[in-house]
Amino acid sequence: MVAGVDIGGTSTQVALCTTDLTVVDRMEVPTPASAGGGAMTGAALAAVRLLLDRTPARLLGVGVGAAGVVDARAGRILVASDSFRDWAGFAVTSAFEEALGVPAFLDNDVNAFLRGEATAGAVAGEPHVLGMTLGTGVGGALWLDGSLYDGPHGAAGEIGHVPGFGDLPCTCGGRGHLETLASGRSIAARYGERTGRQLSAREVAESCDPDALAAYEDAGAAVARALLVTAGLLDVTTVVIGGGVSRAWPLLEPSILQTLTTEPPVSGHPVRVLPSLLGKDAVTVGAAARVRAELGI
Repeated sequence: MVAGVDIGGTSTQVALCTTDLTVVDRMEVPTPASAGGGAMTGAALAAVRLLLDRTPARLLGVGVGAAGVVDARAGRILVASDSFRDWAGFAVTSAFEEALGVPAFLDNDVNAFLRGEATAGAVAGEPHVLGMTLGTGVGGALWLDGSLYDGPHGAAGEIGHVPGFGDLPCTCGGRGHLETLASGRSIAARYGERTGRQLSAREVAESCDPDALAAYEDAGAAVARALLVTAGLLDVTTVVIGGGVSRAWPLLEPSILQTLTTEPPVSGHPVRVLPSLLGKDAVTVGAAARVRAELGI
């Protein structure tokens, strides 16, 4: 059995998987992000132990997908948002290995998402894929020649923070990034600017009024432009999109497809966009897949 852990800003997902990546049990617990790295890994470890109590089996290893910029080789968080206390610099894999006595491996959560979808999800078997998550923020990752490409600084594929999408301030301190239009937080803000109503992105989608449709249309068009940039630079024309905002796929997809049709890639090969198949399990399954790959099981 292998365990996959997804440590997010609000909740932590934990799954036990067989070596063929079938999820046999899962659990969601709150992330104590304001209590520090020790508390965050402690909550995840408690969930892993509870799952092992419910499904007694030999644990072979643990994979962790975590928010922030990570050093996957050292198993450490490099950069984290101010939503997390004492997370930057935290040695994640050491905490899991010392507590459970098995090997542990760390990935950025978006990289883990893409590994999951490319191994057992919507783009399984595809050699070249851009993965994008639309949630509180916008994340990206690259799968090239059948494996994750991190880049020399661990930030390859981070299309959410490339400028050229207007002039609105971004949470990272930059301006005009894709995240200012396509994240859940930004969709809610753009809707609020139009209506004066303060709703979450999910509530905006549920209202489905003309202003909601306009906010999602702008988000979808911005996503499509980002995909076209990736297609032009890397010739990657297969894309998988996940995250909470992608659950409103019927609102996003029309403007994504319209923009891609209006401005096709210079290669002439159409961009194929697929929603996540694994949903909430994508990061945990991807983290478990990392264990399987590292241990050769």
